[in-house]
Amino acid sequence: MGDSKYYTVDKGLAGGAPGAPATYVGMCHIFCDSVQAFQGGFGPRAKEIMGDIPNYTDLTPVIQISEVIVG
Repeated sequence: MGDSKYYTVDKGLAGGAPGAPATYVGMCHIFCDSVQAFQGGFGPRAKEIMGDIPNYTDLTPVIQISEVIVG
């Protein structure tokens, strides 16, 4: 995605309580200058990106757009 500044990938290890499983098995954070920049990079490639997900997992992805308040 040429419109992103950078990205990170997280692997879920555990939940908050001892022995609890992680809420998510993994997360990808894509940092962009604006929602429009994200949409401009993701939108034209959405079908290709979403179509590749079943090659890695049978879980349904969750997408959330957020604003970084403290970084």
